Amino acid sequence: MNIIICGAGRVGFTIAKLLTEQNHSITLIDQSSEDIQKINDSLDVKAIVGKATSPLILENANSKEADMIIAVTRNDEINMMICQIAHSLFKIPKKIARVRSQDYLNPKFSKLYNKENLPIDVIISPELEIAKSIQRKLESPGALDNVPFADNKIKLLEIFIQDSCPIANIKLNELTKKFPKLNANILGVIRDEKFIFLKKNDVMKTNDKAYVVINSSQTKETLSAFGHNEKISNKILIIGGGNIGLNLAKNIEQSFEDARLKIIEKDKNRAEQIASELNNTIVINGNGLDEDILGEVNLEDVETVIALTNDDEDNLMISVLIEKFSKEKRTMALINKPNYSLLQSSLKIDDLIDPRMTTVSSILKHVHKGSIETAYSILNGEYEVIEAEIIETSELINKELKNCNLPDEIRIGAVLRKSEIIIPRSSFIFQKKDIVVFLTKREQLTLVENMFRLSSV
Repeated sequence: MNIIICGAGRVGFTIAKLLTEQNHSITLIDQSSEDIQKINDSLDVKAIVGKATSPLILENANSKEADMIIAVTRNDEINMMICQIAHSLFKIPKKIARVRSQDYLNPKFSKLYNKENLPIDVIISPELEIAKSIQRKLESPGALDNVPFADNKIKLLEIFIQDSCPIANIKLNELTKKFPKLNANILGVIRDEKFIFLKKNDVMKTNDKAYVVINSSQTKETLSAFGHNEKISNKILIIGGGNIGLNLAKNIEQSFEDARLKIIEKDKNRAEQIASELNNTIVINGNGLDEDILGEVNLEDVETVIALTNDDEDNLMISVLIEKFSKEKRTMALINKPNYSLLQSSLKIDDLIDPRMTTVSSILKHVHKGSIETAYSILNGEYEVIEAEIIETSELINKELKNCNLPDEIRIGAVLRKSEIIIPRSSFIFQKKDIVVFLTKREQLTLVENMFRLSSV
């Protein structure tokens, strides 16, 4: 595909890198000559210095031949204008825009986004996506992440293997005998910063991050088998009342019946605003780094603390302070600078939230059409978990799994057949309309498209 990316920040750079490695033809536009130089030094793409709202610049980017344009500049209005120009002048088929302002996302203004008005096919809101991601983590205590597939009938769990994990150091082909109630597909682990596809004779080890596909109804049982029996936190403290914090609070109010939620926001006007938009949340005006303020929220009664300020350092320090007050609390911190992830273990923070990869994952799942519904990125996009439908032209139909000649870098996790969730074994036979959740290495995406007969854009 020919794809134009407008904005060479962290998100734009990452998307360009991943899509280039998938053999897409990428053109990247940004006003910053410095950022464009970094692109030229790092990636095999066409990079243009200029305003992406300029028809001439878009023409030079060969917009007439483009299949998709992705607008991820730092300005919402510019992203929307780019999509308008791309549609009006160049008829680019698919237009994706990152939009942060909550005013533009208000449901009562949804009619704004159509071909007659503002022709944006997909709007990505990082704040909304991050809030959903955090909510998923809260709903599955013990899991580092909890990703729904197939209308939430299938889940991908990311689970940290602790010393106490009952199924650690047991060969995968022996797990069913020793744990007959465990109906899960362990696809692989991250070990020493590398992803490893586990085979039948392999084991999970302490400090691994395991990726497990399950029937959603068995989430609690699966986590218990991995040694996690934590209860869902209902006593939650959010520090930082920006768009992420506000959206998360709204989600919690709607989804957690017994939630006791508090927010600390240091800007008085913002604190008053979010208090007016929430129903059952206590909003406190103050600095989350102030020990007196932390004492005011009755920290001893809090189970989970989520630091969501706009400052990475503050989020890290807040988590350290919480650890000082009580070692039993779950801590989560929003981190924009990727290098800070190296501090997670030493600072004893339970979860780090990376907004860049959350946004990238949200965008990547729209790069394909046809049967692909969902995509989840692992290790900065080196691997993806994908949901796809078996259509009538697929070469997989009526084949046993063992005879599909799948590369080692593709692993089938689970299949939804009508209302039945199947963890497929070697004798499993694919049928038309099966919904398949699988893990693939990025380099195998072209093969995946051919096997499932997916069409790009």
